[in-house]
Amino acid sequence: MPPTPPPPRTRPAPSPARALRTLIAGAVCAAALAALPACSGTDSAHRADEALGSQAPARPEQPKPGRADTLPGMPPVLDAKDAYAADRPGRLAAAVKDFPTRIYVPNTLSDTVTVIDPRTYKVTETIPVGHQPQHVVPSWDLKTLWVNNDLGNSLTPIDPKTGKAGKPVDVHDPYNLYFTPDGKYAIVMASKDRQLVFRDAHTMDRVKTVPVTCGGVNHADFSMDGRYFIVSCEFSGELLKVDTAKMKVVGQRKLDVRGAMPQDVKMSPDGKRFYIADMAADGLWILDGDTFAKPAFLHTGKGAHGLYVSRDSREMYVSNRGEGTISVFDFAKNELTRKWRLPQGGSPDMGGVSADGRVLWLSGRYNSEVYAIDTRSGKQLARIKVGNGPHGLAVYPQPGRYSLGHTGIFR
Repeated sequence: MPPTPPPPRTRPAPSPARALRTLIAGAVCAAALAALPACSGTDSAHRADEALGSQAPARPEQPKPGRADTLPGMPPVLDAKDAYAADRPGRLAAAVKDFPTRIYVPNTLSDTVTVIDPRTYKVTETIPVGHQPQHVVPSWDLKTLWVNNDLGNSLTPIDPKTGKAGKPVDVHDPYNLYFTPDGKYAIVMASKDRQLVFRDAHTMDRVKTVPVTCGGVNHADFSMDGRYFIVSCEFSGELLKVDTAKMKVVGQRKLDVRGAMPQDVKMSPDGKRFYIADMAADGLWILDGDTFAKPAFLHTGKGAHGLYVSRDSREMYVSNRGEGTISVFDFAKNELTRKWRLPQGGSPDMGGVSADGRVLWLSGRYNSEVYAIDTRSGKQLARIKVGNGPHGLAVYPQPGRYSLGHTGIFR
């Protein structure tokens, strides 16, 4: 959507204490909490790991048996207890090892992509693209970056090895883009058209159009086994559950806050929960994806928008766009542990974590800038001017075997 400030809340967000009581009391979340492994944060080895920030692995790297009932054609699950086991620091796939590390910033009001060298914090290039680019999305095979030109009705491919843009591909209303875990299909989040459009992942030819009855489909994430995905509907305050293989909506739920505006979606490392940022309710919905029962809620900050998992799978960074802060959520503790505030304020929006896990990169939606934030201290490392309305920033390359889309969901 264009970078206009979110509407005022019509109902106060729950207090942190009340939110946590609700979270613990809810039957669904209580069951999820009971399934969590015991927190090992008090032992000395864990403390030593934490000193290394997000570079430290959460557990030994030996792959554990994956689930047998995964989506056919999907790569095997490396660790049934950690969906992000392939995303450890520096673990780049062979396909991307020769790519220069860059930050790609789509500027929705400038119709450009700003390219930043993260070593120098300098802009190296400005690439003209189509009208209102919303997100820069890594392809499933990691070889292409797709710029989603929403109002231009096109996708601009960028070769991440050369940094050069190719010929745009005609695709109607590509607000956001995802890929099925088997690599067969791209899924276009056609927000204005009220459609999920399944396309060939390489040619982008239309395969199946799935009409939806909610307003503003925008973000998604897939279950551990790849058999379904959860979609947020921004303008109607709803969530969808979609069967991946059948390409069919199998669940729809209205969120229990007047004026709810769900945004980014991210699955927990153990696959038991989905977290959905809500820009109007100012926090996270916590959903059991399997049952699709009523979610609990946790307040984080004004304008909660983007969700990013640390390289050790221990934490999740929540960008609170309306107040210039980033909340840090601890998966094992099931609580917020820190809040980082940007100096001189700002509007942290979408982005990603550096390959080594040390830097969180976020676009500043209303401030025509990009922020680089130290993931160990929360200190702002850089503030870089870019075009107008920067949105779905992509850090590339990143560790992982394949991409599920958005600004980089890697498994």
